Amino acid sequence: MAHLLGAERLHLEFPTRIVFDEVTLGIDEGDRIGVVGRNGDGKSTLLKLLADRLEPDGGRVTRRRGIRIGMLDQADIVDPGKTVAESVVGGIEEHVWAGDAKVRDVIAGLLTDVPWHAQVGSLSGGQRRRVGLAALLVGDWDVVFLDEPTNHLDVEGIAWLAGHLKSRWSTDSGALVVVTHDRWFLDEVCTGTWEVHDGIVEPFEGGYAAYVLQRVERDRMAAASESKRQNLMRKELAWLRRGAPARTSKPKFRIEAANELIENEPPARNPVELNRLAVSRLGKDVVDLLDVSVEYPVTDAAPGAPATRTVLHELEWRIAPGERTGILGVNGAGKSTLLGLVTGAVQPTTGRVKRGKTVRIATLSQELAELAEYTEQRVSAVIAEQRTSYQVGDKEMSPAQLLERLGFTNAHLSTPVKNLSGGQKRRLQLLLILLDEPNVLILDEPTNDLDTDMLAAIEDLLDSWPGTLLVVSHDRYLIERVTDRQFAILDGHLRDLPRGVDQYLELRRSTNAARSAIASAGRIESPTTATATASAAAGSGSAATAVGTRVLAGAERRVAEKELSSIDRKLDRMQAEIAAVHERLARHDQGDYVGLGVLGDELRALEASVADLETRWLEVSESLEG
Repeated sequence: MAHLLGAERLHLEFPTRIVFDEVTLGIDEGDRIGVVGRNGDGKSTLLKLLADRLEPDGGRVTRRRGIRIGMLDQADIVDPGKTVAESVVGGIEEHVWAGDAKVRDVIAGLLTDVPWHAQVGSLSGGQRRRVGLAALLVGDWDVVFLDEPTNHLDVEGIAWLAGHLKSRWSTDSGALVVVTHDRWFLDEVCTGTWEVHDGIVEPFEGGYAAYVLQRVERDRMAAASESKRQNLMRKELAWLRRGAPARTSKPKFRIEAANELIENEPPARNPVELNRLAVSRLGKDVVDLLDVSVEYPVTDAAPGAPATRTVLHELEWRIAPGERTGILGVNGAGKSTLLGLVTGAVQPTTGRVKRGKTVRIATLSQELAELAEYTEQRVSAVIAEQRTSYQVGDKEMSPAQLLERLGFTNAHLSTPVKNLSGGQKRRLQLLLILLDEPNVLILDEPTNDLDTDMLAAIEDLLDSWPGTLLVVSHDRYLIERVTDRQFAILDGHLRDLPRGVDQYLELRRSTNAARSAIASAGRIESPTTATATASAAAGSGSAATAVGTRVLAGAERRVAEKELSSIDRKLDRMQAEIAAVHERLARHDQGDYVGLGVLGDELRALEASVADLETRWLEVSESLEG
């Protein structure tokens, strides 16, 4: 493969430390490299050196003559005075860029909810970030450097970006280097990994799963001081090997070596033991949402338009003790409203919310509100005000031991809270919440400001936490790693996802396909109407007949509509039955293994039936969509 770019003996110093020392590496045609490492170790700085944004103090970077390099920086580099159209396609006439499949794909993947002729300065931070990413991706580059490209993208957007990058920068054209903490994205896109640590850049073959395996192998042979890190990554490896087959099917993930390393490694969680502890702390009732709807007033409604907007519609959800649930949905779907119903911050318009008497809810919010009163205090003083010990599984740990487990050193104990990095504040926030001993924990986008090592450490801590866990996150890896069940909010309804994130993405793709079909048929006047209609088709069987370019015969359509309605009713009934089995499992004598086995078989049979019904629902919906 042709060599595109190389670094020879790079040396870079900041006033307080050496960032890189004698670093030599190269990028060849077809490389897709993920860059990982602790926050502050120099990942973004490395990209700037290679992209000629920063000069090294020693060594040099060589680039092939005529090479075209593009870079997405973490900083907001989009001119706020330009429109979205000017920022993405410049002054090119619409009929020209609209004829370019690459440009159309980028706009459809990133900017469907961004006003095309709006000024960039009027957009939200997340929208500006996506405009900057779109402007980069429509260009022609030989090498692309991306610094945290998944920020401000939801699960669907991240999946689109992964597919786009693999298609554009394939194994025989150009090269890609990406810094991200999104481990699913790393594993999906990258064929190689660079770990930045201690002033060096260490290369590994393969994506994140292969990197974890090789790092466990490396750490096994390292000094005794590395033993804690080694054990944590071995646990991570064990989860990867026991997880979805797609994660470990890549040729460079050496299966025999992985199995040997995790031969005696127990599962990440003991669900029976955690469930027993959860029931003893919570009782049988947690939070039940009963026929709940939430409406918000529309302040700028047009004449004749509805004065309210329904966010959640006739929703029923019974949260069981020890349940670990992930919530998916596009921005604005109602995830925050749903969490507000659970915590009591939002009151239902209709229906009621029932909470157990022993429930203690805590939320790891995005705003770091828990630290507001401690900004001037040192970390040691903050933890001294809390509990003197904390139970983690069968071990009792002091707050200082918990801090160490979350990556804090002795030096950090004397640091004022206001001087901590974003990731350190996030970890301290989680520690304060856990020391308060809630039995229902809500994580709202908990991956902000955390590197891959710290995410693994937090997941390890949560594995032994026995309460009920609700997670809202765009980080697919985190959702799959710490939760056992996923739901999606679609058209105001809560939809169970027996097949997890993959099923959610399939439903969203059918939504988008329906929207495109409607638009191409010219049957609507407003993109907003198209979105609403298509969303209804994905989230509710009864609305599926609103889309389609081929009209079924009257009798056929009535039969299909009737079957779709019947499937919806069956799904609702079976989801209620599944919830009831979960409740029976929670109440059942944990020493009765035969009885637990019977209930487990019943649960698996119900979930298999739901999966079959979901598949049939999609088939019927597609026939109605034409």
